[in-house]
Amino acid sequence: MSDIAIFAPSPTLTVTIEDHGMDADGGDPEIHVHAGGQGVWQARMLRRLGISVTLVCTLTGELGRVVRPLLEDEGFRVVGVEREGRGAAYVHDRRDGERSAVAATAGQPLSRHELDELYTAMLREGIDARLAILSGPDGDGVLPPDTYRRLAADLRTNDVRVVVDLAGERMTAALEGGVDLLKVSDEELQADDLLPGGADGTEALLDAIETLRSRGARDVIVTRAGSPFIVRSGDTVLEVTPPQLEIADHRGAGDSLTAGVCAGLAAGQTLREAVVTGAAAGAMNVTRHGLGTGDMETIDRLRGAVQVRVLQGGEDELAQPDESHGRVSPVGLASLADADGRRDEDEDTATEEDG
Repeated sequence: MSDIAIFAPSPTLTVTIEDHGMDADGGDPEIHVHAGGQGVWQARMLRRLGISVTLVCTLTGELGRVVRPLLEDEGFRVVGVEREGRGAAYVHDRRDGERSAVAATAGQPLSRHELDELYTAMLREGIDARLAILSGPDGDGVLPPDTYRRLAADLRTNDVRVVVDLAGERMTAALEGGVDLLKVSDEELQADDLLPGGADGTEALLDAIETLRSRGARDVIVTRAGSPFIVRSGDTVLEVTPPQLEIADHRGAGDSLTAGVCAGLAAGQTLREAVVTGAAAGAMNVTRHGLGTGDMETIDRLRGAVQVRVLQGGEDELAQPDESHGRVSPVGLASLADADGRRDEDEDTATEEDG
């Protein structure tokens, strides 16, 4: 039984070609083969933070037979619906320093029976884990958006905390089912006509967040590229500024942020503490070429550089852990608790020295 179940409908086989110029004779390029996709990148960061993960997914055809062992080698528990057909994959060339798409294919749509099997598996695993992340597939037509409404509603009916990192029709559908935490970007809100184009003011953003809450989101996180992100819970609004680090690859930062927040929540952190963990994980990810990667000790150090400012209301709703959901393994809980303990010791030492 895992700490978190992730709905990852269509994992992607990723092939990346790189050349770091390290060979003296200008030898062959490096070719990296991994499993990828939004849910996989979230799961990867969660494992870096000591949280156990079950991935509920489809494994399609020849590509699916390659993806399964790659996922299992990373320590994920894989609950896969196997089927024939064409899976999702891409080949990217980064030899010139930029990411250029060589070829890509989206997964084929799920049949009614395949969707039923996938839905049942996610409902079962979500109930066991008590905390579920609903992520999107690689292709737009893989499964109906209404799947997210049904899953969100059925999971919450069974006392599962539901976290959603979606946009467009999938986000709209999930909100109709009701979600505990929605993470979305301001660019996605603009694309969905929920935020006026070019609007970068906090007031406009708060209005958009109110709309999201009225549609079914309890708590909301809105990220803004290059700017602090906003957290809304009840009457409390926080502005969170991650550490500013040199960017190697910005892709996957939002998924790492979501994973960090969920890792904190699963380990019993308050929402305020969890968004700090998420901000540190997202910042760590942009310094690396591997999406959803990093190490726990560095993320712990970066937590100390995250700035949190209260923009509105008090902090009562963000200061109490939500004990009605969630469970975490002893390893995950101990790792995050030890990190908090080290910070407390550092603060006590600094106070004694000042005195």
